[in-house]
Amino acid sequence: MPTTQTVKVAHLGATIGYSVSNDKLDLAKPTCVMINSMCTTASLFLPQFQSQALTDAMNLVAIEPLGHGASSTSALHFTYWDSAMAALQVMDALKIEKAFALGTSQGGWVIIRMALLAPERILGLMPLGTSMDCESADSRTKGCWDPVPFGTPFLKRWASSVPTPDFIIDNDWLQPVIGLGFGAAATDDIVEFWTKTLKEVYVGDEGRRKLRLATICLAERDGLLLRIGDIQCPVHWLHGTADPIYGTIVPTEHIKMFTSAKEAKLDFIENGSHYLSASHPKEVETALLEFVAKHK
Repeated sequence: MPTTQTVKVAHLGATIGYSVSNDKLDLAKPTCVMINSMCTTASLFLPQFQSQALTDAMNLVAIEPLGHGASSTSALHFTYWDSAMAALQVMDALKIEKAFALGTSQGGWVIIRMALLAPERILGLMPLGTSMDCESADSRTKGCWDPVPFGTPFLKRWASSVPTPDFIIDNDWLQPVIGLGFGAAATDDIVEFWTKTLKEVYVGDEGRRKLRLATICLAERDGLLLRIGDIQCPVHWLHGTADPIYGTIVPTEHIKMFTSAKEAKLDFIENGSHYLSASHPKEVETALLEFVAKHK
């Protein structure tokens, strides 16, 4: 994986972590901004960064949302709108005028918000394994998960009025998060890598705070169902048939709500996990190459 760098942005006085393919931008090529899923880092997109076909065709810029990887802020709380604004300001700092945007799970919510905040800058959207709803009761009737019973005990455990310099991320949080995200793709090497990575990110008082706020951000996020009809750029949604978080009913319904989009397309990836870029990198590569070539 290319080096993770950081840039200070004006929004919330945040420091944002990001990685650029080949450690260098070629502004003569199109760019795809990539936003990672809950409790991962820019390294989620390692298979894409290792693809010569992709990096020859475009710049890949993986931007870590608030509460993840090298990103941080002193703000008491933040939302996915804040991560979207910060990602747009990373594009400013890198002199990227326009870009395609790909996001996995929560990354899908961030890229949609980027397109709503700055429609003139987002050329196309590729959500992976996501939902446009909040964590609603209605979504659960359609096969989506309920994060509240799972997350609430951890949020209580992670609350503290005094510094916690000895904090490390809980193993009983790590195991289901990695398992639900990677599914059958969770090899021993992947489990080992992400266990090590997340224990390095979520450590000490700052790590506890980042993890708690990122989890609150997910659990209490606002939905997008009344907004996505305003998206005008093309949308190509990829979703795994084996996604345990958002199932297959919700994406089938939600793609139809992009009523103003130049194109709105949904493809299911057979046996694809929640983190499709990891479980089915070849299918994601092919779809992204075709999408960018068609709409650049």
